[in-house]
Amino acid sequence: MVESSRTASRGRGVVGESQHLLFSVAPGAIWIVVFLVLPSLYLMAVAFMTNGPYGLPQMPLTLDSFEQLAGFGFLGWSPGNFYTLLRSLWQTLLATVLVVMVAYPIAYYITTCRMKWRAIMLLLVVVPSWTNQVIRTFGWMNLLAPGTPLSDLAQWLGVIPPNMGLYPSNFAVTLGLVYNFLPFMVLPLYAAFEKLDTAQVQAAQDLYASPMRTFWHAVFPQTLPGLLAGTVLVAIPAFGMYVIPELLGGGKGMMLGNLVANQFAGGSNWPLGAAGAILMLIATFIGLFAMRRIGKRLGGGEEVVI
Repeated sequence: MVESSRTASRGRGVVGESQHLLFSVAPGAIWIVVFLVLPSLYLMAVAFMTNGPYGLPQMPLTLDSFEQLAGFGFLGWSPGNFYTLLRSLWQTLLATVLVVMVAYPIAYYITTCRMKWRAIMLLLVVVPSWTNQVIRTFGWMNLLAPGTPLSDLAQWLGVIPPNMGLYPSNFAVTLGLVYNFLPFMVLPLYAAFEKLDTAQVQAAQDLYASPMRTFWHAVFPQTLPGLLAGTVLVAIPAFGMYVIPELLGGGKGMMLGNLVANQFAGGSNWPLGAAGAILMLIATFIGLFAMRRIGKRLGGGEEVVI
């Protein structure tokens, strides 16, 4: 009887824990299903449909949208969409590299400051991102317009013709991407630098390693998890960015996000827009897989969690 009572008590405890876990997980799971899984499934269905009147999808199922995304149309092959994809990859790669180059010294410098100043400096890095992205982009439009100090300096250096501005241009798009995503790289790197084992750095210096070799062998492996996390936070949203290329590019630097948005709006071709969105999802999964593999190789066999 005592054993049966204990078994029943344990059973009720397991049921209670299961119910508690269910109620804890259910809201998040429902949110993910409704706002992530279902829209993705809808996009996948639309991408394989035919473009009907006014751009709305209709049956039958076809691969026309993916062929158009590759540049094939009723007039033959056109490299426009292919160039857009290459431009998106190039802008993403360039912006990510520049963000890393700027964020590394900033994150390191913050960790060398006194503890009472670190929170203030991190706040200064994060505060600009509290402002709406459109407002910040309009601010860069004003800073890079003709007649501004930056444009006058570029004209004096011979970078741009007279009476021209740095906006709109691919340079302005890259600058906007770097400015927008810098906090997303600084914060993970700062967290990694806080855990830095300075004994390894001192050992490398005692062995007369050059500053570059000291960084590569003693600092870089320890900050690799933060670098990979920051790269994911920067590269993935930058690849599908819409606002910055649209405003700072002035229609001259269209990226994949602009192509997708235009098909759902002015282009009136929902299947093509959905195919572009699916391509961005595929690129995201490939990027995540590649980052995990790179982290596993460079991390000495220990897989980096992203």
